[in-house]
Amino acid sequence: MHLRSAQKRLLAAEAAARTNSGVGSSQQLDRTDSCGGSADADAGLTTAAAAAADTAAGAAQQPPEAQQSWQQAQVQQSQRIAAVAGAAAAAAAARPEQPPTKRRRISRAGVPAPLPSYELRTFDRPSPPFRDDDENGHYRFEIGENLAPRFKIMRKFGEGTFGQVLECWDRKRRDYVAVKIIRNIQKYRDAAMIELEALHTLAANDPSQAQHCVRLMEWFDYRGHVCMVFERLGPSLYDFLRRNAYRPFPLAMAQAFARQLLESVAFMHELQLVHTDLKPENILVLNNEVCKDPPPSAKVGKRLPASSVIRVIDFGSATFNSDYHSTIVSTRHYRAPEVILGLGWSFPCDIWSVGCILVELLSGDALFQTHENLEHLAMMEAVLGPIPPQLASSAAEGVRDLFRRNRLNWPDGAESKKSLKAVQRLKKLKEYLKQHCEDAVRPHLDCVADLIRRMLEYRASERITAAEALRHPFFALQF
Repeated sequence: MHLRSAQKRLLAAEAAARTNSGVGSSQQLDRTDSCGGSADADAGLTTAAAAAADTAAGAAQQPPEAQQSWQQAQVQQSQRIAAVAGAAAAAAAARPEQPPTKRRRISRAGVPAPLPSYELRTFDRPSPPFRDDDENGHYRFEIGENLAPRFKIMRKFGEGTFGQVLECWDRKRRDYVAVKIIRNIQKYRDAAMIELEALHTLAANDPSQAQHCVRLMEWFDYRGHVCMVFERLGPSLYDFLRRNAYRPFPLAMAQAFARQLLESVAFMHELQLVHTDLKPENILVLNNEVCKDPPPSAKVGKRLPASSVIRVIDFGSATFNSDYHSTIVSTRHYRAPEVILGLGWSFPCDIWSVGCILVELLSGDALFQTHENLEHLAMMEAVLGPIPPQLASSAAEGVRDLFRRNRLNWPDGAESKKSLKAVQRLKKLKEYLKQHCEDAVRPHLDCVADLIRRMLEYRASERITAAEALRHPFFALQF
């Protein structure tokens, strides 16, 4: 874990050096087996050696002062590489010898290596004038100007904690793309490198996109901003819910979305990757084409995607299961109980999120609409029954205050009458679905409720897996 962190810091430093020199090239993350450790460092040393040879050839033609500066830089670089190699050797020596296991070889990203030539400077168009970033490190731009010579900025898709997403015209591909521009702040640049690792791992194992994950086309570093180029997609599932006044999707379409989402999650988990931020906002349809349901002759209808094919996006919080796990993950409404209770988390936290998403697709509303822990847990109990005492007794120290004798301190601990009413409005799962879902769900209510209940199992170890969920009778139903 420490070796991987060192590699990422080295990567960020190299990216910053490229930015300072004005070179608009990009790099590709190297592939190695997910079970390996020192192979990552070996790949990094090979890449660094090749880069050093290229640089040396150019340095020989520089004045003596420049050559001396270059030599000092090479000494520092050699020291960094030696430190990484030493860490790799120490980590390898410390690992106990493991018996061979029969696992399918998984291609996994490691230390960055050069991408095939990324032609940022191919086109005879000027870059925009240099502007300072805003006070939050966001890239400043104007609609219609260039993002490097290759891309023309058409509009802004959105903005988040990480940065901005712009729709751009790619002059090389002659097509529209979505460019994610990361804030020029080191912690966000570091996080972007981790996201790139996840995206490259997914792409290496699913070149045909059969597993419904967004496709990273390439990336580059521009004026201190990591820029990721993605295929342009359509609206999110949340966008459709909002535009339809939070009326649910038809049952057949919700089933198609859930099947693809679980296929994607099963694929990620096979690669030992936890998404950690699954929600309707991060599930996009392929394009902007829509249809009306009921048909256009109806006075009141819903605008639905013409195609039910989806892509899962936003791997900025994705974490390999063997890597460091932050304490809090997931957007509040989709956060699993083990995360709230500080019990540690792994693959099952994604399944909990999928269960919450399926309820939302079928009912139109988020199941747990809250912003604080006690109310959130009380809502869970209202829908799913009491939290097992074993979980309560194992909760992290800062969360134990929410319980009295291993029972949730509710309603005594409620902050307000509004909070009490919000919990009281919720029904047990089956009754909730019957009350909020469309009539088409009712003949299949037992089957739907059973799948969701297995996804929303309190005990992470007993929660259904993505692969198991795909075999549930719900996905054999014909509508």
